Amino acid sequence: MTGPLLPANLISLPVLPVCAALPELQAVLDAGRNAVLVAPPGAGKTTLVPLHLLQAPWREEGRLIVVEPRRVAVRGAAHRMAALLGEATGQTVGYRTRTDSAVSAATRIEVVTEGLLLRRLLTDPLLEGVSAILFDEVHERSLDLDTALGFALDLQRTMRPELRLVAMSATTDGRAFTSLLDGVLVESEGRAFALDIRHARRDIAALRELPDVMARTIRSLLAEEEGDILAFLPGVGEIRRCAAALADAPALIVPLYGELDTREQDLALKPAERRKVVLSTSIAETSLTVPGVRIVVDGGFARAPRLDAGSGLSRLETMRISRATATQRAGRAGREAPGIAVRLWTEATGRALIAHDLPEIQTSDLTGHCLDLAAWHEVMGTPPAAVPLLDTPPAGAFQAGCALLTALGALDEAEKITPLGAAMARLGAQPRLAAMMCAARTPPEKATAAALAALLEERDPLRPRIVPGQRSPSVPADIQTRLGLIEGAEHHPHADRASLARIRQSAQRYQKRLGLSQRLAPDPASAAALLAAGFPDRVAMAAGETGRYRLSGGGSARLSAIDPLARETLIVAPALHVRTATEICLAAPLDLDNLPATLLARTEDQVETALDTTTGNVIARRRLRLGNLVLRDRSAPAKPEEVQALLLSRIRADLAGSLAWSESCQQFRARLALARAHLDETLPAADDETLAATLDEWLLPYIDGMTKLSQIQALDLLPLLRQRLDYTQLKQLDQALPTSLILPGAQPAIDYRDATPTISARAQAFYGLKETPRIANGRIKLQFALLSPAGRPQAITADIAAFWTTGWADMRRDMRGRYPKHDWPENPATASPPPPRRRRDT
Repeated sequence: MTGPLLPANLISLPVLPVCAALPELQAVLDAGRNAVLVAPPGAGKTTLVPLHLLQAPWREEGRLIVVEPRRVAVRGAAHRMAALLGEATGQTVGYRTRTDSAVSAATRIEVVTEGLLLRRLLTDPLLEGVSAILFDEVHERSLDLDTALGFALDLQRTMRPELRLVAMSATTDGRAFTSLLDGVLVESEGRAFALDIRHARRDIAALRELPDVMARTIRSLLAEEEGDILAFLPGVGEIRRCAAALADAPALIVPLYGELDTREQDLALKPAERRKVVLSTSIAETSLTVPGVRIVVDGGFARAPRLDAGSGLSRLETMRISRATATQRAGRAGREAPGIAVRLWTEATGRALIAHDLPEIQTSDLTGHCLDLAAWHEVMGTPPAAVPLLDTPPAGAFQAGCALLTALGALDEAEKITPLGAAMARLGAQPRLAAMMCAARTPPEKATAAALAALLEERDPLRPRIVPGQRSPSVPADIQTRLGLIEGAEHHPHADRASLARIRQSAQRYQKRLGLSQRLAPDPASAAALLAAGFPDRVAMAAGETGRYRLSGGGSARLSAIDPLARETLIVAPALHVRTATEICLAAPLDLDNLPATLLARTEDQVETALDTTTGNVIARRRLRLGNLVLRDRSAPAKPEEVQALLLSRIRADLAGSLAWSESCQQFRARLALARAHLDETLPAADDETLAATLDEWLLPYIDGMTKLSQIQALDLLPLLRQRLDYTQLKQLDQALPTSLILPGAQPAIDYRDATPTISARAQAFYGLKETPRIANGRIKLQFALLSPAGRPQAITADIAAFWTTGWADMRRDMRGRYPKHDWPENPATASPPPPRRRRDT
């Protein structure tokens, strides 16, 4: 691959499989089109494509930005390209990561992480001086990659049509980007080294067994095969346990994961004088070539962030890898020579693996993504829904992200970015951490916020040492202890020096972003107040047994009962871990009587009234609320209107049970219902639903000053109900449906509560009655209940004349024997009722 346009230091570039596809790729880009390059692992796309594009006429003096998914891949790719040119990094080829950089005015190829490109697009949206962006390993589908690619496409379509975009993938699913980029697919064949893929005879029974199974497999391969070994494990804990099990193995055991110091990472990526075993997380799946590797041992698991719908938190979840990832990993063994890939799962399990990993946009917390879209809308005018993305983010996760940003003050009610949100976006940190840093006002507070942000971004520097056969010691959750370690003022037997070094370096960068010209020590006393600004939903209040807390954002969390913070009433817990329950990993105590302004601004001071179900009294409490928490609860006087509203609300909810309905009230309501049905439907209704709906009209005027339900229950409701009818209506009701009926021997009350109005009286009261009276202007015939002298019902009839001739004889026969002193005539219709009984003088 040489030619007259190649610079002198490009002539000696190696010939790798991707070189065959370079003419087509260059032609596509020369024509002003976007391109999607699919080339398998080892084809040389990461290093050779950018170097060859240096000669492109359209590049002129512009830079080529190469985007890698991980920091170790950024440095590895830059070092490799610089070495091919015979230069040091920082000259023609440079790089930038969050932790370090090597660039100069001479740099023409700049390798960056996806996150850094995203931040650059938001601060310099036109990308002046950039001719092309090459997105490597796009098949990994990180959230930052999808977002940055969407912004770059929007920039190209609206402001920079001359900008070239290239998506490069090691797997065929990278072809999906062709439609998104409206580009041309260019494919490259890989190097066809033989690859011996071996499967385990049986699956690992439990994940905890993986490090030991991995160690035994590696020992066997060291004894039986040649070449360096690359082993894939899900996380740092498994790597450490496996390394401990291989302590006496005849090889150099080297860990490789993202949080390692750069010098330790370089040790894994450089040739060694002795045989080497690299124990790696998924960081070595793509972009990197680990020299000398002939054998890959794949544990079959990976650890990735997943959004927990119940808690609203992202948590690292260990899961089976996809078939595509297994292929990627196996390909690490065949990059330089024939290799062996040992898979620690059976062929049957392999067939059951999912085809591809889900893109991060479908499984992660989208708060940062929502803020980036809002910031892009502000600088470019493109609404979030118009940004071109390969996958639409899930509506629920997107709304949750916007809701959190609104709670943090980054978005307004219309979901437009606020000045605070713009400041948060410029800081280039996770939104919660950015909100916390923006809340810092004084230099000591800014230093503290910078240290806290760095701490929460990295792994906890206090991690218990795992000793085989011993129970892991507990580590206190107090975040102020970590601040002391960061400053170097304290020592702890479980402190991880490498983590502390990274945290200090990151804290210094954040101090510069916050405008601090010189390094300041953090002030632990301000930590809790700052954390509350970024984690208002993680303020936790003691609830029940020691170590149990309720969260202001909903739900609960727990802290070890022996933790020094477990007896604090109020804490803020920025780091939670979701297992079977939500566990508090890091926390700081808050003073309930001296809450920071950041929290007070979010509280609601309310006077809440309630009705004591036992006494019926109205109780008023003054409560200071923060989300789901009641921070303060004190008794307070209730306003008369609040008392009335509460009493009416209780009555309205249970009209029958809340008021004292006398017999006369019940009869009146029944008479009124009967009158509406048979006489005049315009009469006011008195059913439960109507009375509950009109309490303000007929009851409210009579309860002024009352504070207890018992006072209302003492009211005589009959006059209140009668007052709802005017004089004419009352007269009509009383005449047509009288409360009682004058009989020859008595004046008994009429019971209107039955379906048929009924008069109950001793049989003698009905003597002389020849026919059944009617009411409601003759429309309704009454029903009679004839009682014994003891008041027990003996007969019920709606036709008294017929009863005298049919049923009376049987009743008379029975009553004469039981009550001989009473008069039981043969024909009561013609008999005279007995005289009224005289009342005895007392």
